[in-house]
Amino acid sequence: MLLTNFNNLTRRGSVSRLYRILATGLAGGLASVVFLSPAAAKPLPDESEETSFYGFNDEIPEVLTTTRLRQPKTRVPGTTTVITGELIRDLGIMNLVEVFRLVPGMVVGDVGSSTPVTTYHGTVHYEQRRMQVLVDGRTAHRATLSDMDWQTMPVPLETIERIEVSRGPNAAAYGINAFLGTINIITRSPSDTSGKEVRVVRGSRNYVRTFASIGDVSERYDWRVAYEKRKFDGFDYQIEDKMRTPFHDGQDINVLTYDSRLKVNSGFNADIRAGVVDGVNEEDMFKSGELSPLANPDIQVRDFYLQTQLNFTPSQTHFFHIQVNFENFERRQRWPIAIPESAVNCLANNVLVFDDANEALCFQPGGTPLMADVNSDSEDSRLEFELQDTLLFSDDLKLVTGLGYRKDTYRSQTLFNGRGNDYQSRIFGNLEYTPISWLTLNGGGNWERTTTTHEGYFSPRVAANFRLGNNHALRFVYSKAVRTPDGFEQNPDYGFTLRNVRPSQYSAYEGSRVESTDVWSDVRFVTLGEDLSEESIISREISYFGLFPMDRGQFSLEVRVFRDQLRNMISGIIGFEEWTIDNNVDIDQKGFELEAALEYPGTTLRASYGYLDQDDWYNGPEISSDSAINNDRKEYKVGLLGRLSARHSGSLAFIQDIPFGLKGVVAYYWADQLKESRFGRLDLRLVKTIFMPRYTMEFAFTVQHYLNTDPDMSPDNNIEDQNQFFVEAGLRF
Repeated sequence: MLLTNFNNLTRRGSVSRLYRILATGLAGGLASVVFLSPAAAKPLPDESEETSFYGFNDEIPEVLTTTRLRQPKTRVPGTTTVITGELIRDLGIMNLVEVFRLVPGMVVGDVGSSTPVTTYHGTVHYEQRRMQVLVDGRTAHRATLSDMDWQTMPVPLETIERIEVSRGPNAAAYGINAFLGTINIITRSPSDTSGKEVRVVRGSRNYVRTFASIGDVSERYDWRVAYEKRKFDGFDYQIEDKMRTPFHDGQDINVLTYDSRLKVNSGFNADIRAGVVDGVNEEDMFKSGELSPLANPDIQVRDFYLQTQLNFTPSQTHFFHIQVNFENFERRQRWPIAIPESAVNCLANNVLVFDDANEALCFQPGGTPLMADVNSDSEDSRLEFELQDTLLFSDDLKLVTGLGYRKDTYRSQTLFNGRGNDYQSRIFGNLEYTPISWLTLNGGGNWERTTTTHEGYFSPRVAANFRLGNNHALRFVYSKAVRTPDGFEQNPDYGFTLRNVRPSQYSAYEGSRVESTDVWSDVRFVTLGEDLSEESIISREISYFGLFPMDRGQFSLEVRVFRDQLRNMISGIIGFEEWTIDNNVDIDQKGFELEAALEYPGTTLRASYGYLDQDDWYNGPEISSDSAINNDRKEYKVGLLGRLSARHSGSLAFIQDIPFGLKGVVAYYWADQLKESRFGRLDLRLVKTIFMPRYTMEFAFTVQHYLNTDPDMSPDNNIEDQNQFFVEAGLRF
């Protein structure tokens, strides 16, 4: 029976659905293959059962996994938010990063030239380096910079099956990047998307999103090819020199993906995935680029990935998979500059150009400027291997173990002055044991070694779940995690090589390199060259999960109370003119989060809320002998890790079927006490679906009303019209 259930789930694409990449629980996890227990198995839908616009059964099992084991929520060691693809599409969410406004404790914002960022419990602004992000088990953040580029993620919204967000440290499952939590994006099985689909969305600020897919299923082979184009003009204007100035911060991205499953026999199948990303991320010359750009330093994007996963089922109680993937992230960013003649003389005489004391000397009027082209080109690649083995000794004793290896290669003349490699290797495991019916114990951990520090680290997690009836559980979770500095934080060699130098009087500078050491604004505060150590977190969680069945629906409630201790956090500025990062801030965080949903046929009401209380202080060395400067710099470094820490945040969504084949949606998102701003937005959406024998059509109209007239997070993030409008049309046949 177990083997039959497992194969049924494999055919439906549920193998990829790892429920609860849970960070505060304990587990070892890779989301690409989830081997399911009989209790969690779900039969195939009856053909007569009504399906959605996307043609698959929308019922999501109550339990999946956080420990690489399919588990009922009463046994899962921690709290995880699950956002279904159907909910994303019902709410009319326009881009991937906006999904995380639905997650308690997560904040979404825009920095720089409309660069989207998201984090759980703050501590980041530009660099999103403390959350692991997976797509079908494949690590998704850039290899060497360990940062997320949400604008170029190769995940069309129409292909999402579900997104699971593990809230809390999850290094016991996914290693050093899962410091604050884990985001796992699981795409739909090709078997659920056979046929053809097209969708077009147009809206305010020249928003355009076009999606098309085609696929087929057979006894042996299922496949899907999907294409998405995303185009957007960004914010309406910025403030530069106290004046409104057009903001060059849009994007034009093309994504092509291929997903397939080859079914060799009942005990073996293979998932093969590939994708290409191509396009432009616009960067504004006032916000991006070094050495005073003369033109906008737009980023040309050229990414691709290849992923193969082999799934084996030797027996009814033994499953394992082997996964290998390769990813390449290429960025081309080039712009012209003009260096005043006086500044050229300063560089020639080793005078710090941007030091305040040298400003009068290095920026004198007159003379012939040196003109040149510079770039911030980079190319990162990642080769990753993982083996995971699952043994089900009984319904009450289950073990998952595995090992992984990763090689990151970086190539950048500007950031690293050449080429280099970083390596990671790890061993993980989790044991679930239910000695008595009302108690489940989980214990697991991850040992990992990385060449960025040349040390090994162990991240454990233990949890006890007390069942309070069939549908209720009280969890107690204790976990530890570390995050090591990435390649750019630890081993940079930052400098711009001058190309196409003009006029001829400066020809001797052709090919010369302007180093960051030439332009530091204040050498007293520079930390470049100092070794960084690991950050650490100890997390304690008490959480409750309850499911309340009703006559025609159900109510679910999940509450998390947490207390986290973050130590030796890396804070400071990473920039060409200023490099001041160090392990110098400690943080204590405590709070609670709530997530609830009431579901009836044709009606969904969902609410989330997060409260965060953060205490932080400087723990590093004295910065300056001047007490006033010393205190200001300390406060500044502490403040850098609080810019995305919202005291209050949450969401409220109401989805209702109404007569004449219509569906109405109301959603409200907010974040309060976030830096010096507040975010609030009300979304209204009306959807019309037309079912025909050979095709299904869908039309929708969405209004986004921004409640605050003040820009969010930055004075440059300005929208002229508080009401943004979007129309969309889809056809599936």
